[in-house]
Amino acid sequence: MSIKKIYIIRHGQTDYNQQGIVQGSGVDSSLNALGQQQAAAFFRMYQDVPFNKVYTSSLKRAMESVQGFLDLGIPHEQHTGLNEINWGTREGTRITPEEDAYYHGILQTWCNGQTDVCIEGGESPDLVAERQRPFIDLLLSRPEEETVLICMHGRAMRILLCQLLHYPLRCMDQFEHQNLCLYQLDFTGTMFVVKKYCDLAHLQELTV
Repeated sequence: MSIKKIYIIRHGQTDYNQQGIVQGSGVDSSLNALGQQQAAAFFRMYQDVPFNKVYTSSLKRAMESVQGFLDLGIPHEQHTGLNEINWGTREGTRITPEEDAYYHGILQTWCNGQTDVCIEGGESPDLVAERQRPFIDLLLSRPEEETVLICMHGRAMRILLCQLLHYPLRCMDQFEHQNLCLYQLDFTGTMFVVKKYCDLAHLQELTV
């Protein structure tokens, strides 16, 4: 039985990431210099993986993070279902525990199991999960795509991993992430198995 291999990465660093400013689906920022280096480092390590398809959100920072693979001519599809959560009124603002108790209160509300609660002016995890489901159905309906690369966003990635691994959404913060981290999952036909968890081995050359 063939195993479907799914590589899921978060986009590389942007200036907003560096400055601690919330982006969400409404801020379409580009990678900064470090983000471009992260993308290049990931490409160098994984360029020989025989990807059948690259999937990204519709946001620039996700597409820029996999540009090396697109330049190889690997087929690419954008899906808005992979876009980051809409952070509503928080988008474009600097978030710290001291400055924004509301933001952290919402995160705690979600961790407590109330994942249907929307952040002010934005989405809830339940709504993000709902718009991701058509993409999951599409992904699993294409067995000929045996090895797939997906580039998306931190909170949305946590929600997607919960869905693929059948975790309740309240557990999403168990899936840590950093810019250009990798989760590798194998799909056996009945279940997903995690092979790499928030892997950053490809970025070691940037920290030595």
